[in-house]
Amino acid sequence: MSKNKTLLGIMTLLLALNAYGVEFKAGTYVGEAKGYRGDIKAQVTVSKDRIENIEIVKNGDTPILSDAAAKKVTENILKYQTLRVDGAAGATSSSRAVERAVKNALKNSGADLSKLNKRVKTEKVAKLKQETVNEDVVVIGAGGAGLVAAIEAKLNGAKNVAVLEKMAFAGGNTLISGGEYAAPNNWIQEKKGIQDSKDIFYNDILKGGDNEGDPKLVRVLADNALDGAKWLRDYVDVTFEDRQLFFGGHSVERSLVPKDATGVEMIKKLLAKADELGIKVYYETPATELIVDKDRVVGVKAESATTDYTFNAKNGVIIASGGFGSNVQMRMKYNKDIDDSILSTNTVGITGDGIVMAEKVGAKLEDMQFIQTYPTCDPISGALLYFGDVRLAGGSILVNQEGKRFVEELQRRDVISMAIKSQPGSVAYQFCDQAQVDNSGVAEHHKGEVEYLFNNKLLVKANTIKEAADFFGIDAKELEKTVDKYNEYAKNGKDLEFNKRGKLTPFDKNGPFYIMKAVPAVHHTMGGLKIDENARVINQNGEPIKGLYAAGEVTGDIHGTNRLGSDAIADITVFGKIAGKNVMQEN
Repeated sequence: MSKNKTLLGIMTLLLALNAYGVEFKAGTYVGEAKGYRGDIKAQVTVSKDRIENIEIVKNGDTPILSDAAAKKVTENILKYQTLRVDGAAGATSSSRAVERAVKNALKNSGADLSKLNKRVKTEKVAKLKQETVNEDVVVIGAGGAGLVAAIEAKLNGAKNVAVLEKMAFAGGNTLISGGEYAAPNNWIQEKKGIQDSKDIFYNDILKGGDNEGDPKLVRVLADNALDGAKWLRDYVDVTFEDRQLFFGGHSVERSLVPKDATGVEMIKKLLAKADELGIKVYYETPATELIVDKDRVVGVKAESATTDYTFNAKNGVIIASGGFGSNVQMRMKYNKDIDDSILSTNTVGITGDGIVMAEKVGAKLEDMQFIQTYPTCDPISGALLYFGDVRLAGGSILVNQEGKRFVEELQRRDVISMAIKSQPGSVAYQFCDQAQVDNSGVAEHHKGEVEYLFNNKLLVKANTIKEAADFFGIDAKELEKTVDKYNEYAKNGKDLEFNKRGKLTPFDKNGPFYIMKAVPAVHHTMGGLKIDENARVINQNGEPIKGLYAAGEVTGDIHGTNRLGSDAIADITVFGKIAGKNVMQEN
């Protein structure tokens, strides 16, 4: 037996002694706990002196992310026989909820739970195992862009494709997004008789970013967005609902909505397709360095908890690691105003790693100072609030503490965010009625979030406007006047204050009414690696770096100063497909 294995065995034995002296009443017990977006139920089987098995029989929290948390936490509890264990990075809330569910189950087991509350002190392996893996293509990041690129590379002849993911779960920001997809001339528009075109979409993207985006890249996005949506629908089997949303800054309603109105549908189906094609995803294996040989990127260095990897990439490397919205230091390096006082909607793994790695091998960066905030986010955690989709369906107004509207509700998200920051307390209140909640489907699709908002006093439902306003200390009389005025605008079909786009729908006079409290949070970083129309990463001299491609939020110079809502999913799909195709065809 090797020295390392001997040490590991001794360490495991010592850790197991944390549970020494715990006595259970043998049997199976069930416990529940609340996660961020839903309930988690654990079924725990114990013998007289050990926790023998844990099964998560219900997981109503964010799919994929909470699955990773459940796997990690239950494995560690069984291994170390304690409830204080490490969870899945980036899924802290879900990890703690799993712990609570197991603990609640064990309350009925007769055990002294204080003896199961010892912190496990794990130590890193003294020496990592060295392993070399030969691939045709290596993709950094298992978010939407990375999975699309990996699948497309496989479809274009790659025999072996590896995807490196630093977190314990796939999906990145796509997973926790609404997943809406902007596509001109789509099938919903055709059914509704909405006139649109690639040129209108092209102009909206440019205008939305103050004409700072590269017109060539914007042209590629606009021209290929619909084909990308059809590919997701027809090949990847993503289900889209029979409706659209009207995001701020778009000229027309064109944003497709995935099943259940979250990015979970896209990531779930992309993972299934990747698995079907034999694409391997290495979880908790962050890339650390690009390998360059004779001015060509030929591989990636990566490191897991046990292994120091060298991934050789015969055809090339695709960086799809996302932006840097969760890296406060990096945000402030490029925009000092986006400091730690501003929360973020991003997963904790979105820290700009791919940008830093590529810059070290000569990549050019573009638009790094352009950092976007999303207007309606959780004042506690910064998470994007899906209840805000009532606004995107055209069914709500935004008011301030004084009960007055202060911005067009379908303006660009950066404009709305800045308008909110200038209001008393830098908060906004989204007002709507029951009919609009029902019409948008938010209460049905996002039950866990709605319950969370009620429990944390961020959402109120009331029979009168005054009752709802009083809950948040909003000027009730002024809000009543604001609602009356808006109803008059809806009756006449013209918003005389802010010229709100789309159909104006009046609020019911009898309620019930809802008000949600929200703040802006960092949502998207428009800056990143400069790429060309073929998704090749460009160096400081304006030339492609051989063997290096990029797609998604890790890239810059597409959206300019501001990204319009639902353009990101189109972006990651279009350029993910281009990167996956060209890494195989241009070598």
